[in-house]
Formats: sequence, structure tokens, C-alpha cells
Amino acid sequence: MDMLSAMRIFTRVIERGSLSAAARDLGLGQPTVSERVEKLEKHLSARLLYRTTRSVQATDAGARFYEYAKRAIEAAEEAEASVASAETALTGTFRIAAPHGLGEMTLPRLLVEFQARHPALAIDLTLNDRFVDPLTEGVDLSIRIGDIGSGNFIARRLGTIRRLLLAAPGYIERYGLPREPGELTAHSFIRFTGFAVDERLRLIGPDGGPVEVPFRTAWRVNHWRPLMEAVLAERGIGPLFAAVCRREIAEGRLVPILPYYEFRRVDVHAIYPPGPRPAARTKAFITLLSEQAGALLGQDVGLL
Repeated sequence: MDMLSAMRIFTRVIERGSLSAAARDLGLGQPTVSERVEKLEKHLSARLLYRTTRSVQATDAGARFYEYAKRAIEAAEEAEASVASAETALTGTFRIAAPHGLGEMTLPRLLVEFQARHPALAIDLTLNDRFVDPLTEGVDLSIRIGDIGSGNFIARRLGTIRRLLLAAPGYIERYGLPREPGELTAHSFIRFTGFAVDERLRLIGPDGGPVEVPFRTAWRVNHWRPLMEAVLAERGIGPLFAAVCRREIAEGRLVPILPYYEFRRVDVHAIYPPGPRPAARTKAFITLLSEQAGALLGQDVGLL
């Protein structure tokens, strides 16, 4: 049995939640995927999946095996990419799509380093906040924040991104620093179009429990940059992803509000076209993303 191939199929089934979705991602037939999983279960002498007509779910043994299999696959991909990047010059154009926040603030530094490693490679970057199917849009890789749903692509989870409540020091001097979630109701709030449309913030408290707070919208915008400019201009309190405001926090121009309360963290994925093997330039960039996911996602922003 090709154990690494079986691990790839099994992890894709777990991540997509169904045999048919995994089969589409991998360019295989559903019967083939089912057969490979059954052979893997027989080889391990353990049941890995609970199957229903619509979905699959990992057993306890399957969940443990998934964690080990995922690490083994990532190690194999990184080893392969390191050899490929060292021995083979990447050429042509690497086409990538990303949301505005990451694409404007943190991704460019990674792309500069990527091109420095592969100087014969050209970069084509497209920024938009809508979902980009890599096949439909003709890109090698797309970075997406939030729910990616299902489709004809392979997804690689990069980690999570934090959304912070922020205010300018001048605003805090004039209106006071909220010390409890309920105090937010007395403040002006700046929000994204489509975010908390019912004007209720849903936070996670220090004890892990849910906290819901009503607020009043003073500004509503559809792009992160005018939202940040309005917060910097002392117009109110607003939520921003940590990755886009690290400099302003480090310089003291933005102050985290209620840092012990968090929004639900949002998953970030790199998605790329299906097939048994991604393109060499895509594999090489995924390796770089794995190395520097923290810098891309703003996980190095300190709060306390």
C-alpha cells in the first residue's frame, strides 16, 4: 500500500466532510476514494470513519490518525519543495489572488521574498474580497478568509486570523475606555458592510462563554482602509484584523479595546486547482506560506 497516497486521500475526506467532495478535489472517482479508505482501515485494523448517505465523520481513531497523517503529508511536501526549489529554477508567472487586507499589508512582503528565491518567476497579484475559484479565475493559488464552502479546488488551512476592537487614544481620552462589554453601547461604532448587521457584537469572554452586546453604528464601510482611517480620526470604535493594523498598534496610534474578549477567530485557507500534484511554483509558495503563516496572519501582534 502507498501509505502517503492513502493519507492524502483520507485527510481530504476528513477536511471536505464527504467522499464525493474529496474525490472532486483529488480528480478521482468516488468509488476509488471509498476503496482506498477501506483498504487503509483494513491495513490499520481500525475503523476511521462513520459513514452516512450524505457525509462522513472521523471516529476517535480516525481523528488521531488524521493529525499524524496531516503532519506527515506536510513534512513530505516541504521536503519535496525544498529539493525542487534548490535544484530547479521556477519560471513563468505565478498568479495569486487575495483579499484586500492581507493583499495590501502582509502578503506583498512574502511575494517579494518568494521572487527573491526564484528570480526568474514573475508575479501577478489580484486583490478582491469575493471568493475566487482558482480554476474559474485562472490563478495558481487563492488566499481566502472565512468559509470557503465546497468546490473544485484543494484547500490548505494556513491558520486563523484575529479581529480586534480598536480605538484611537484621542477618542478614549474624550469618551473613556470601555472596561466591560456592556459599556460599548454608549460608544459610536464603525463596522464593515455585512458585519454584525443586527448591530450586536458577539464576543467570547475570558471564561470562553459567549457575550452579546448591542451597539450603535456611526459609520458603515465596505473596505478595511477607510474603516481604519475613521477609527484613527477618533470617530468611534471599530473591528479590524490584526494583520492590517500591526504598525498602528505598535506605534500606539490604535489601542485594543477589551483585549480579554475575543471575536471568534476566522480560518484562512490557501486554495489551488485540483489534481494529483500542484504546480511546482504553487508547491514552493505553499512552503513559504507554511514557514511564515504567522507574519501573514498577524499572529505576532501583541495585545497585553
